[in-house]
Amino acid sequence: MIEKKPKDMRQLEMISIEEFVPKDHLLRKITKAVDFDKIYDFVEDLYCLDNGRPGVDPVVLFKMVLIQHLYGIPSLRKTEEEVKMNIAYRWFCGYLLNEQTPHFSTLSRNFKHRFNEEVVEKIFFWILSEINRAGYLSPEAVFIDGTHIKANANMKKAVKKAVPDAAKVYEEQLLKEINEDRENHGKKPFDDDKAPKEKEVMTSATDPECGVFHKGEHKKCFAYTAQTACDTLRGVRTVPREVCANLPQ
Repeated sequence: MIEKKPKDMRQLEMISIEEFVPKDHLLRKITKAVDFDKIYDFVEDLYCLDNGRPGVDPVVLFKMVLIQHLYGIPSLRKTEEEVKMNIAYRWFCGYLLNEQTPHFSTLSRNFKHRFNEEVVEKIFFWILSEINRAGYLSPEAVFIDGTHIKANANMKKAVKKAVPDAAKVYEEQLLKEINEDRENHGKKPFDDDKAPKEKEVMTSATDPECGVFHKGEHKKCFAYTAQTACDTLRGVRTVPREVCANLPQ
């Protein structure tokens, strides 16, 4: 006998979102292992306590970005759609089915204008220290490598820009250190009358933080440089290169 499901989906039901998230779901394990309330300590100074509109919970914003990276979601716009539609994502962020989830522009603006590099670095070091304290990180053997990540920027929207030559910048820094040492020893500093050198580079009009990457002889694109360091304990885990020197032994 063929059973035909009714087409009317406007029926009202009373459900618990807790029942729809599997007990062994990855986000349940993360919630159990990580105290996300610690994030409030890092961002409290960035919010006004007695003025302005109520802002979106900063923990929710960080959780949405975590979801994006855990599940390989390609953009913040797509992340917003997935959080809106996926019950497990809603549960993880603390939103019921009838609640409006944050707009992707809110997510983007906060990470661009509110959560500065210092805040993100503090949170990263906190997570890394917790991983290390739990015994999941081993800095005894570290492998360092770099790669390029393609940027979502059109090569046709490129502009030429003059920037200081890196070699000249290093030369000026070295001369400054030498002169400081000479002055400390009562010696006359060296003179440098050479004009600073500049070179012309191509930058993106829409994403100035990326640079031109040449793939072979004929193809080039805008990309970012990613420098990582990996340990070998219980599988390879990537951490920024500059973190390695600060890990407890």
